[in-house]
Amino acid sequence: MSKKVLPYTPWKARGLWSFEPKSLLVLLLGLSLLGMGEAMLVLGNLGAAPWVVFAQGLALQTGMNVGVTTFIISVGVMLLWIPLSLRVGFGTIANMVVIALVLGLIIRFVPPPAADAWLLRGALCVGGVCMVGIAATLYMTCHMGAGPRDGLMIGICHKTGWRVGVVRSLLESTVCLIGWALGGTLGVGTLLFAFGVGWVVQWSLFVLERCFAQS
Repeated sequence: MSKKVLPYTPWKARGLWSFEPKSLLVLLLGLSLLGMGEAMLVLGNLGAAPWVVFAQGLALQTGMNVGVTTFIISVGVMLLWIPLSLRVGFGTIANMVVIALVLGLIIRFVPPPAADAWLLRGALCVGGVCMVGIAATLYMTCHMGAGPRDGLMIGICHKTGWRVGVVRSLLESTVCLIGWALGGTLGVGTLLFAFGVGWVVQWSLFVLERCFAQS
């Protein structure tokens, strides 16, 4: 990953497969928060995150658990890495496993709020978008390899020179339409995520770059 997109931080690992305790801790924390953020959107029931909408739609068509379809989609997205010359790291594998596990467990065991609890549902939606954006930035700046979706975003940014916010919004909106066509839950939260999370990531990267700027 280029420093142009991802700044260097105190928890940066020495390599894609380097296992320093601080890097591993931040990586696993970020990925767990990512899964929680996506689950918050599902529980809020105002529309899941676009990639979760895709996973939901695929689950409806196949009868599989949404955690399983999330994992399958992640593997499929990695095929798009080939023309972008992206490298797999420990963070890539951990992303595929940890997010799917946390998302699946929370959806299964945490009851959603009542349908008329609009304030709580709205808070889950907005909080989920912010948590996903910040958590993604946290784990990516470990420089241990991005997950399939985030890697695709970074790879496209490298190739095109476009801003993270623009690339992420284009990816999320496209996946959103596919998931909706398959029967996934689409709503206000989905649109907020599709057009907002990329800018949360970009803002978070900017803050980290300012805080840990190196010559």
